[in-house]
Amino acid sequence: MILAGVLGSPISHSLSPLLHKTAYEFLGIEGSYSAFEVTSGQLQNFLNNEGSALNSVSLTMPLKEEALSIADSVSDVARQIQSGNTLSKKDGLWNLTSTDVEGFTFALDSHNRNAMGDVLIIGAGATARAVIAACNGVSRSVSVINRNPDREIAIRNSAPDLVIDFISWGNAIDFNKYDLVVNTTPGNTASLFVDQVRATSATFFEVLYNPWPTSLLSKWRESGGYGIDGLDLLIHQAISQIQIFSSSSIDRFKVAKMLRLVGEQALE
Repeated sequence: MILAGVLGSPISHSLSPLLHKTAYEFLGIEGSYSAFEVTSGQLQNFLNNEGSALNSVSLTMPLKEEALSIADSVSDVARQIQSGNTLSKKDGLWNLTSTDVEGFTFALDSHNRNAMGDVLIIGAGATARAVIAACNGVSRSVSVINRNPDREIAIRNSAPDLVIDFISWGNAIDFNKYDLVVNTTPGNTASLFVDQVRATSATFFEVLYNPWPTSLLSKWRESGGYGIDGLDLLIHQAISQIQIFSSSSIDRFKVAKMLRLVGEQALE
């Protein structure tokens, strides 16, 4: 039986409990899934105490990097991007991996899009590392708008086969130079770029679903560009987690279509 939860802070807005529980019922999987407020530095303590009964855990910020230091084993992909969003317990040991990388790829694919062209990533945190790992060996070029130069090494390590161009935060951006633009920054952090959005043929991928929609995604769509919202990423990384938690194969796109409707209703 799956005894699961999503951990992070803040966590009250999370749609993960709704999506996981809906999927469990749809698939006939026995399990429970709840949200737990866990702040930075408290992951190990939570798992040892309040969360000791859990055997499956989804992680959001600020715990994705902290999990590396408490897991008994770490997958290659989580080690590469120095971030993990999925803990699963086997024989009393916690195994850490990330479903964000393939979740991003499946979300793109569900819109008949890909990352094969020139890609611009806004932000350089844990989610950006997952996105750039998905671009590794696929994209023609990747540029990263970065506020913190200290994160550049981790970004490069996440995509060793790519030559990455870093752009200083606040620079004027010609979005028409790119085929795919991905925003990985929290809240409306990237709203300062709204006035620079013009009519574009590029695809915009917003990893967030809170706020819904972000101002940048709204402006992109108003300008005639194709926009993908963060609900699709949430759904596809969740489906990958459910496959891990349940040790079973799932009809991904059938489940994703159903969860999309449920998620949209919750966000309206």
